[in-house]
Amino acid sequence: MRLMSQLDMSTLRFGQHLIKASAVFLRTELSFALVNRKPVVPGHVLVCPLRPVERFRDLQPDELADLFSTTQRVANLVEKHFNATSLTIAIQDGPEAGQTVKHVHIHVLPRKPGDFDRNDSIYDELQKHDRENEDIPSKWRSEEEMAAEASYLRKQIENP
Repeated sequence: MRLMSQLDMSTLRFGQHLIKASAVFLRTELSFALVNRKPVVPGHVLVCPLRPVERFRDLQPDELADLFSTTQRVANLVEKHFNATSLTIAIQDGPEAGQTVKHVHIHVLPRKPGDFDRNDSIYDELQKHDRENEDIPSKWRSEEEMAAEASYLRKQIENP
């Protein structure tokens, strides 16, 4: 997997959103990983194909392989660096599944004992996390907070 330096990263499309390079901490030939503007748990990140593809079924075989190998790499990173003991890795594929951004993306969430009273509550939180308070951007992390976390993760992935 070829890594691209921070200088190679430009603004990327994520469904209806433009993502600044400062929020991206990993980019491969076919995928990218970014920090979340409203994480469900600390370390909640997203991994996406570079090509804006709305549904999982529409990924090409090479995109699928790169997306999953990138997700595995990112998962190992966030589990280690957020001192997690487990991970929740989820894809919400279509609106009835809770997908709010029309671009395939994989949620990677580091998990710890007792982080939720009921373990599966994480799925309830994923279902509502982008819809809740959409009109109140103050609930979102600032660009500076996101850039700082992405910078930290970028350094960790470049120098394991």
